[in-house]
Amino acid sequence: MFIIDKQKNEVYSLPAKELKAADAGIVSSELAQKILGLLAKEAMYPIDIAKSLKVHEQKVYYHIRNLEKAGIIRVAKKETKQGATANFYALTEPAFIIKFKDFESTSKIAQIRNESEFLEPFIKDGQLNALIIVGSPDPHGPDKARSRDGYYGMDLALFLGTFLNYVPKFNVKLDTEVREEDFTNNLILIGGPVVNKVVEKINPKLPIRFENGNIKSSISNETYPQDECGLIVKAKSPFSEDKYVLVVAGKRFSGTRAAIIAFLKDFRKITAGNVHDQSIKAKVVEGIDLDSDGIIDDIEFRE
Repeated sequence: MFIIDKQKNEVYSLPAKELKAADAGIVSSELAQKILGLLAKEAMYPIDIAKSLKVHEQKVYYHIRNLEKAGIIRVAKKETKQGATANFYALTEPAFIIKFKDFESTSKIAQIRNESEFLEPFIKDGQLNALIIVGSPDPHGPDKARSRDGYYGMDLALFLGTFLNYVPKFNVKLDTEVREEDFTNNLILIGGPVVNKVVEKINPKLPIRFENGNIKSSISNETYPQDECGLIVKAKSPFSEDKYVLVVAGKRFSGTRAAIIAFLKDFRKITAGNVHDQSIKAKVVEGIDLDSDGIIDDIEFRE
């Protein structure tokens, strides 16, 4: 569920959860609202909340129990403190509503929802829920390749930020820094298999992949040899059955730039899926140098 606010020509949204009318009293007290205000910013331990608000910790625990029982907050993480397990709490959603009438169909809201669904589970509850991996700029791998794609990754990170409700501590690693435990995350992978060795690992399993120096689509059976071509693929992770990977990559850095521009200029087409099979979230784009300055500044979708 989302709540929508239109201001001038911009539409803003927040994930929301319906609150039972009977539970409205739980958030009516000034202290409960102050606690929720803190938890909207970051997950906190009740004792730390009490210190921040300068109140007795038992008062905080009283509200924490009621808020958790109503499904307004949840345990976000656990840590060991002085030999005991400490629960850190966060909001289950950044907004809550009480509904007195059934929802009515609104096409614009449906479009927003469809677009945000493409980014699930990489963004969950308005927070980044993925590890971003870019190719190392240092020589690595058999080809001693240096990645230039990380610069374009910053544009993608800024784009993802428009879907976040909180300013994230972006979790980014170079492909040379990745360890086995990192594969248990949802992954956003930037750059082709030559410069990003994690992409090299999963490349054979992608519906659109890199093959013999070209981009090959197993959906259309087309081959794309142009250096300016890039791919965007959302697929189940081969490393963890309940996780996903999002690959944004090109044959060369110009192809990766084209794929990033597709996010910035026409994200809706990306969310629509492949033109030959919309159930497969995989696209091929080709970069265009409109002003002939040697830099890709626009794109066309090839499939």
